[in-house]
Order: sequence, then C-alpha cells, then structure tokens
Amino acid sequence: MTSDASLPTPTRRLATLDALTEEQAARVLALLADAARSDGVQAVSEQGRLQLRGGRREGVRHFLLTAPDSDPGSGALLGYAQLEDTDPVEAPAAELVVHPEQRSKGHGRALGEALLAASGRRLRVWAHGGKPAARHLAQVLALKMFRELRQLRRPLSPLDIPEPTYPAGVTVRTFVPGQDDAAWLAVNAAAFAHHPEQGSLTQRDLDDRMGEEWFDPKGFFLAESEKDGRIVGFHWTKVHREEQLGEVYVVGIAPDAQGGGLGKALTATGLRHLAAEGLPTASLYVDADNVAAVTVYERLGFTTYETDLMYRTES
Repeated sequence: MTSDASLPTPTRRLATLDALTEEQAARVLALLADAARSDGVQAVSEQGRLQLRGGRREGVRHFLLTAPDSDPGSGALLGYAQLEDTDPVEAPAAELVVHPEQRSKGHGRALGEALLAASGRRLRVWAHGGKPAARHLAQVLALKMFRELRQLRRPLSPLDIPEPTYPAGVTVRTFVPGQDDAAWLAVNAAAFAHHPEQGSLTQRDLDDRMGEEWFDPKGFFLAESEKDGRIVGFHWTKVHREEQLGEVYVVGIAPDAQGGGLGKALTATGLRHLAAEGLPTASLYVDADNVAAVTVYERLGFTTYETDLMYRTES
C-alpha cells in the first residue's frame, strides 16, 4: 500500500473488474513499475502481480482508477487496487497504489473507501515498506496495524555458516516439474496449514511461478525420507538477477519432521546454492512474531532490512 490521502475531492472514475484484459494488466504493471522506482519497494506482492494475468480468479477483484474522461479500458491509470477474498476465516486482503505523480489528491482514500465498501468493511490491507503516506492513509480509513512482516538480509560472501547436517534417513535432491508437483503441494499445505497465504497454493499457483523467468528447479531443494520416498521438507530459492539478490523464497517442513534440524540444514543448502550463483546478498521474509524463526535466521547472520505492515478494520 503506497498512497496519500490528504485532499479528498478531485473527480475520478473507478472501475471494478473480475478480470483484466492483457492491455489492462500491462497498464497496471507499468503503474507498479513507476511506483517501485519512486518508492524503492513494490506496492503489490508477487502473488498480486501474478493475479493480474491469466483471466478470472476466484475471489479476486481489480479496481482501476482513471481520470473522469478516460476509458477504464485504455485510459491512463491514476491508481490501482486488488482485493482477494479467498481466506475462509480472515477478512479479505487488499493492496493498493497511486501513481507517484498523482498523489496528495485523494486517490488513495478513494481506493481505500472502495475496498472497504466491497469487503463489507471487513478488510486487511498491506503497506509494503511501511511508508509514512501509507500509515497516514491507514489512519484516515480507521485501520489498525496488526501484522509486521520483516525482510531480512545477509551477505553471501563470506558464507560463514556450518555445513548442512541432515537427520538420519533423509536425502536431498532438486524438484522435477511435472513429477513432484502434487507431492510438493501436499507437503506445502501441511507445513503451512496455519498460514493460508502459503498453505493454500494450488496447481495453478505453482504453474504461475514455474512460468516466471526466475524459476529454476536447480534452486528448489526437496528433502526425502529414504524409508518411503516421501517429501518431508523443502527449500525453494529465488534469484532476482536485476537486483543481484538471492532469496530464501520458502522453507517448509512436514509437521512430523519438525524439530530435528531439517529446516536449518535446508536453509544452509539453499544459501550455499545462492552463493555459488555468484550473488552477493540473500534475503528472506519472516513474521516478526515468529520468534523461533527470527532467532534461527539471526543466528545465520540475517538482520532486518525492511518491514511490511498489514492493517485491518477492527472487528
């Protein structure tokens, strides 16, 4: 969420759509790129950006804000918001952005109020980077901060971490697209049953990610039980070539394999892979209240680089 809400009344046109055309998606991506260059952070998450394309997705709506005399199908975008209502328990989640040249004109407030109306005033909103303007907009919309997601980073040279040591009876190999899809989705769902954003990934979500330029199965590590060949953990790494940044994209451990050091070993394996790719820095995301995970990563040399905040309506 990167926006400003100080002036409430310029006229504008808002279109709410269940799916975007290729042209509309391209315009939103261009808006996001302009905002990222200005703000130093993406206003819409990877999942949100993937949901711009590929037609209608269950529970996802798009909000296009244009000048009053513009065609929502082709006019220049003043702002954009996305609402996802797929969590069976939590309130719908949203992200929004206003073009850097169009801020301080009430457009952020207009998008925020549209999201509140569309969600029945049960709403969660991400503020990536926790910018002051986003904090102000949250105040204007009477949203309260309730989640802090930290981005941690560490240098990959020197890589001063121990050699990974795996539990007895566990071997490691890399992911094979088409062969491991169903088994990985199952262990991911089990490992993140408490975390619907990750645990609810579907085959379509996996296919979306495997279709991205960054996808490389050589950096997707699976830990298998020698006894029955079952996947008991994984570390999926990601390489941001333009930024020369490696990412601990997601580490997951099957519930019955937790507590034995498997997560630490898989993390070390992925970091060694990223270092071998010649990347100078590694990053990862972790909830601030996940003290155990934060402690593990800090012991591996990670420190806080940036913070994303999530706000919600009081209920």
